[in-house]
Amino acid sequence: MRTTSTVVTAALACLLTGAATAGCSDGTAEEPSAEQMLDDANDTMDALKSVTVEATTTSSTSGTISSRFTTDLKNRCTSKVTWSTTGAALEQIRIGETDYVRPNRAYLNKWSGRSVTTGQDTWIKTPASKAQPGDGLSACPREFTSFGTATKGKATKVDGTPALQLVVTDKEDKGGTYTFYVATEGKPYILKVAYKGTQYRTTTSYSAFDEPLEVRAPAETEVLDAGDLGL
Repeated sequence: MRTTSTVVTAALACLLTGAATAGCSDGTAEEPSAEQMLDDANDTMDALKSVTVEATTTSSTSGTISSRFTTDLKNRCTSKVTWSTTGAALEQIRIGETDYVRPNRAYLNKWSGRSVTTGQDTWIKTPASKAQPGDGLSACPREFTSFGTATKGKATKVDGTPALQLVVTDKEDKGGTYTFYVATEGKPYILKVAYKGTQYRTTTSYSAFDEPLEVRAPAETEVLDAGDLGL
């Protein structure tokens, strides 16, 4: 049986060393909510120095569009987008204020309105400021924010990493559901996001967290300046 003096001594020890000391917890600590877990995951992703993002979007009208995007979340990144129905592909390297863009032959055939029969290995150098929404070019920063209503789902694994599903719905997106897979060991990285909607589905995977990033301009012999082409 514990005496009064023993209880008092233990209580003083907890006050002096902090409630996190073993034996000091009262067992009433609450687990973080789904919203808090998602906020923590977003903050962790925002603090990254580099990340690779791979996404696949499938719809009944556009087929499958796949992309791979590696970025320092500031001003250096690479991107490649591929359209399965046509074989079109658009590559991009952004370094500071300069974009290097390389469309393949199928892309040129699709978007230029002309038939291109020769190979296409040339990069086009153009100011990043000329990039416009909808032109297929990527900006290097990526925003990680919470939205909608989050609830906890199942414990699972993503490529061997333990994770928890956080299911998010938004009243503005009727019939659409986002499932975030957040790592439960180590830092709470977002490992994958799956979106299922009425018109399309998208799966986005995140990897190579804070790995060294090498983004280099193409060789000068492979580059044409957009200004010289009148573009």
